[in-house]
Amino acid sequence: MSAPEDLQEIYTDELKDLWSANDQMKKVLKNITSKASDASLKDMLTKSQADIETHTDLLKDLIASNDEKVSKEHCKGMEGLVAEATKHVLEEGPEKGPLLDVMIIAQYQRMTHYGIAGFGTATAYAKALGFADDHKKLSAATKDIYGGDEYMTKLAETTVNIDAEDE
Repeated sequence: MSAPEDLQEIYTDELKDLWSANDQMKKVLKNITSKASDASLKDMLTKSQADIETHTDLLKDLIASNDEKVSKEHCKGMEGLVAEATKHVLEEGPEKGPLLDVMIIAQYQRMTHYGIAGFGTATAYAKALGFADDHKKLSAATKDIYGGDEYMTKLAETTVNIDAEDE
């Protein structure tokens, strides 16, 4: 990306970056989901993949509505988080069980927090640009992502961490 010329260019670049981040997170979650032991965790990981797809469709629509070429820009930030998730969960983690579930939640939340930051930033840009419809849609997506994060925190605190402590 060359130096941006205005806030709208920064905004659309953020949307394209988020699309890449979503694709990377969804891909690693497909591999991680089968490793989860806790049924609620497995269900949430599956739901998250569908939610990511919905959010990606939103990003594509917003890019197109801003008269931009509908393409993504590789997100190096998520690339690093996916590499960490792959290392800790898929390569070096326990084969199955509560300890692995704890690690899955930690990696999921790291990636999710990146999404919260990105979607929150895009939401703020949309508001500043006066894109009321974009702002509304991005606010709803950000709220969804927060909901997934909060669910995982509750699951960890009420079940998964307790089960891991008993290991």
